[in-house]
Amino acid sequence: MPSRRATQPFRRRARRRLRRLPVWCAVGLLLVVVLYPLLWMILGSFKTPTEFFENPAWALPESLDFENYVTALTRGDVALNYRNSMLVTLPSVFLIIILGVAAGYALEIMIWKGRHNTLLFVLAGIMVPGQMILVPLFTMYFRAGLTDTLWPLVLTYTAMGLPLTTFLMAAYFRSMPREIFEAAAVDGSGPLRSFFLIGVPLMRNAMLTIGLIQFFSVFNDLLIALTFTTDPELATIQLGLLSLSDEYGSTQYGPLFAAISVNIVVLLVVFAFLNKKIMAGLAAGSLKG
Repeated sequence: MPSRRATQPFRRRARRRLRRLPVWCAVGLLLVVVLYPLLWMILGSFKTPTEFFENPAWALPESLDFENYVTALTRGDVALNYRNSMLVTLPSVFLIIILGVAAGYALEIMIWKGRHNTLLFVLAGIMVPGQMILVPLFTMYFRAGLTDTLWPLVLTYTAMGLPLTTFLMAAYFRSMPREIFEAAAVDGSGPLRSFFLIGVPLMRNAMLTIGLIQFFSVFNDLLIALTFTTDPELATIQLGLLSLSDEYGSTQYGPLFAAISVNIVVLLVVFAFLNKKIMAGLAAGSLKG
């Protein structure tokens, strides 16, 4: 017979596992809620129109036919839409990060009169709804001759992403020891040199974190692209998904699911590879130097 002392560790482990059981059940339920729609959509991208209308919604596809993906990439112009999205997203994110880091450095590290009021003025831009400025911006772009180009999207995304990015970058700079920049100033380093040699290297994780947040925000936007894009050749991926219907207006679910699957899988791969960097950047911003 096992002694009472020998059974105590087993009982403690059993009680610990029982206490964790509700957490495991909640996590499992959350995974089902999140992953099931994604799996259902990916499996639906292999179905034919007949399967969509005759078989139950939860039925598996009869064959793994990639015809829907071919249709989405050719007739649906998903490849062209992806190119346009990248031509809009990458310059926008680059400008948001560069200008946001520079503004955060100037507002938090450099000492000058009125910087606190300037920061409050920048933060006021977060409270302005984007829908309020679309019509005035469209009129301004039309008068400037920028319509039927991708420049309205780049400029609008940059302007709308700067307030939040500036606030977050200032918070990251606030968490850094000011002695680093003071020592650089004593050694004869100017503000511009300190920014590129000290500020930017220390902000790499923060820049990557905020850059990915802005990347997902710009890449997944529909309203701004729908407002400023009138040429189908300039449509982004989110706008291109609206065109996957025939001449009678009925939705082609197979190619639509295929296009959405490609869109989501690409974003998930990017997030999976850079997940550790994102967590490192978030943790760095939560510490006070």
